[in-house]
Formats: sequence, structure tokens, C-alpha cells
Amino acid sequence: MPKNKIQFQKGLSLQSFLHSYGTEEDCRDRLFKMRWPSGFSCPQCGCSRYYFVTTRNLYQCTMCKHQTSLISGTIFESSKLPLTTWFLAIYFITQSKDGLSGLHLRRLLGISVNAAFKMKQKIQHVMKSADDSLRLENLVELDDVYWGGKKKVVSEAVEHQEKLHFLQQSPITRKDTQYTCV
Repeated sequence: MPKNKIQFQKGLSLQSFLHSYGTEEDCRDRLFKMRWPSGFSCPQCGCSRYYFVTTRNLYQCTMCKHQTSLISGTIFESSKLPLTTWFLAIYFITQSKDGLSGLHLRRLLGISVNAAFKMKQKIQHVMKSADDSLRLENLVELDDVYWGGKKKVVSEAVEHQEKLHFLQQSPITRKDTQYTCV
């Protein structure tokens, strides 16, 4: 039997993750490269030259003096948690095979329950948004899937009528003989 490519894909160990993103500076450098791949660009005027305001962690454009933060417009915005905590949460959520509860994330990161739940929700929302942009192609197989949810029934009479309608249309097959309810 061939190996499942997804199951045996190369992962990132915690040690190598901490080596790459263990400090706030490492996380800021990575986020800078992701946000501005070809260098800083002012959101106001598009200028590529800037000053770094160290007291407030802001980038100030040399032309229009507009100040922007590295985390503005991201899931990290309006959070007082350090980027190392955010990156570690992203690592734990993405590396977990069976999912990760908010309480377990709280224990792993040493933060409050509310912060862990909000953080997890934001990360999962971004993951879902990125996944929704991809289109499924070729053969798609589903196992144990529930479509929709519970059906709201107006009355028992309507429910009974729908069951009868379903039975009338459903063929029953037993040992090479097919029966259809009439």
C-alpha cells in the first residue's frame, strides 16, 4: 500500500521553530518580509523610504510623514500579546493533527482563557479564508459528512408526508431483487 503524501510530509519541529522564531526580532523580521516582500511601501503615498520610530514601533514615511505599524491590518492588530506568542500559537494550531482546544492553548502559552479563545478564533478564521479561496478539482471523496443541519419541521403532518414521499421514491434492494414502495 502506498504511503499517504499528506501524512508523511516534512513538518517543522518545535526546536527548529524556536530557532527561527524564538525572539521578537525574528518574528518582526519575518512579518516585515511577508507584509512588504519588495521592501517598505507607504500605504499613503507609496514611497519606499522610511524612518523607524523605536519608542512606538512605527514606520514613518520620509515623504508624507504617515506612520504605520507592522501589525496594522493583520490579526495581530489590537493585541497586547508579543508576536512570539502569536507565532507559537500559529505553530501549535497548524501542527496539531486532532485540533487544539482553547484551554489547552492557554496552558501551552501561559495566557488567559479569553485571550487564547480569541487568538484561536482569529487564526482559524484566517486559515478558513485562505482555504476558501482554493477550488477543489478532480475527484472529491467525502466520508461521514453532514450537509446543512437539522431540518426545521412546521408540523408532524408535514414531517409524516415528507417521510412517505421519500419512501415512495426510494427503491429497496434485497438479494438481487429490487422493490419500490407504492
